[in-house]
This record gives sequence, structure tokens and C-alpha cells, in this order.
Amino acid sequence: MSAFPDHTLDSAPAAARAAMAATARHRGYVPAPVGRLATSPELLGGFLKLSGIFETTTLAPVEREVVVMTVAARNECHVCVAMHSEILAAKEAPSALIEALRAQERLPDARLDGLRVFTLAVMDSAGAVPEETLQAFLAHGFTARNALEVVLGVGTYTLSTFANRLTDAPLDEALAPFAWHAA
Repeated sequence: MSAFPDHTLDSAPAAARAAMAATARHRGYVPAPVGRLATSPELLGGFLKLSGIFETTTLAPVEREVVVMTVAARNECHVCVAMHSEILAAKEAPSALIEALRAQERLPDARLDGLRVFTLAVMDSAGAVPEETLQAFLAHGFTARNALEVVLGVGTYTLSTFANRLTDAPLDEALAPFAWHAA
């Protein structure tokens, strides 16, 4: 038996139930990763709050997804890559963009690729991004505020990817069309 049970609304710790119910209302079901993360109501609640805050940043929706997918693929979180591939598809993002993000390759859009490269630089340098890398990011039309918003996204989705990998979260059947495995 796993140390991380697949909690339902009935079996979850009481402190996690409201977050699980809100997720179920939003997605139409309780995703398996949410059920496992409910083992720690603090982690589940913290991640959901942080992801909600990240959604309010000045980065455009597809730009936020570029950050998320870059973190998810780098951290080899199959659940996150599948879920955010579904989100990008729902936003009618070009399939070439989605495939490049999944393959961790250069993006077909130069501005979005600048965002991807900057996100990787934030991760690789633990935030100590070289000045020339920051300037290249800004040259794509991003702002200093956007740079800090990338840090928020990296932190938020590092939390998620690490937790999903620790709990060995399974892929929900609804996400099967978007299944992904690290190369």
C-alpha cells in the first residue's frame, strides 16, 4: 500500500475537503494527484493558493502555460505535462507549441521561446540569472515584473511537480489522450 492514499472527499483529512471540493467543481472530478496531495492539507491548500495567485499575474494565459510546461517537463512530472497539455489545447494553442514544450525543444514563436529559455535559466541558476539572460528576456518585450512572475510560476510548479512525483500520482483517465513520458 502506498504511503499516499487516493483520498476521496469522504476519506480526506477534514482540512483538505474544501480544496478538494473546489477542484472537483472546477474540473468536474477530483484528479488523482489532488487526492494524493490531500494527505497534507497544507501542501494542497498552499499549492492551490499559489497557482491561483500565479493565474492573476500580468503574463498572458499561454505565457503562464509556457512557464508551467517548462517546469513540468524539466522536472519530469508526467501528470503535470498531461494536464497542462490539455489546458493549452483547450486554449487553442498551436499544436506545434504544445509538442515543442512536451519535447523540451525550441518553440516556434521567438517571444515564447525567450520565456521558455528564461524560465530554464531561473531554474538552472536558482534565480541568479546572468544579466545578459535577463536582458535577452526583456528584449522580447517582457518586463521586470514578468521576470518576478516567472519566479512565482517556477516556485509554484516546482512544489506541484515534486509533490506529484513523490506521491507517484497516477494519470487520470480523462488525461489519457495527453499522456507523456520523459525522454
